[in-house]
Amino acid sequence: MSVVINTNYSATVASNNLSASNSMLQRSLNRLSSGSRIVNPADDAGGLAVATKLAAAAKRQGATATNIANSVSLLQTQDGALKVSAKVLDRISELKTLYSDPTKSASDLANYDSEFNELQTQLTDIAGESFNGVALFGTTDLSVSVTEDGATSVTLQGRDVSDTTSGVGAITDTGVSSLADISLSDVTTAIENVATFRAQNGAEQSHLGFAAELLTINKANLEAATSRIMDVDVAEESTQLARWNILVQSGTAMLAQANASAQNALRLIG
Repeated sequence: MSVVINTNYSATVASNNLSASNSMLQRSLNRLSSGSRIVNPADDAGGLAVATKLAAAAKRQGATATNIANSVSLLQTQDGALKVSAKVLDRISELKTLYSDPTKSASDLANYDSEFNELQTQLTDIAGESFNGVALFGTTDLSVSVTEDGATSVTLQGRDVSDTTSGVGAITDTGVSSLADISLSDVTTAIENVATFRAQNGAEQSHLGFAAELLTINKANLEAATSRIMDVDVAEESTQLARWNILVQSGTAMLAQANASAQNALRLIG
């Protein structure tokens, strides 16, 4: 091999290797310091695109679970109102039975009617209850999305508690001013209607509960998939860090040796 001064091929090769090793060392340092395998998009462009979509889907899963929890709270509030309605109707049925006692005087009956009228007002007030501005009772159905893409939903049926057929309207109708205006069967039918409403409410709560559980599982799986793409394996990357650190040190030493080797030409000149 010829001895030259202007071109130091060994130093050039050593410099290139040192630069490459130093670049990889910096990459390992960035990954370990950030905890992310993909620090720059160039590290894994395709993986970054997939992970971004998965992370967004996981966040939507969490938001959907929150919406479901709010809907469950609405149903629980509605059921609480129905539970009170059932107690009011129980009392009305008791009053109706007492009212039919032939030994009661007119003033006694008037007293029963007084309480009955107050209970009518209570039932009417319950029918007007709302949850965060949303009416608890009525004919309007509510649709609750139970998947992050909105493809599947659960319908919360509108329950018109004031309806004369399916609700308690036969008891609270404006034409009803005393216990004499209703029959015991009217009261028992109203009680059955409220019981049906509560059963439907419970079924919807159960449906939403399982939907929320599925969302929680899916969210965890999406986060795990995102982690496999984005998060750095500390054990593996630490090994790579040690490797690149050694190569940088050895490359630096060899570059110094390559630079020093050019001085052999001076000995020949001298």
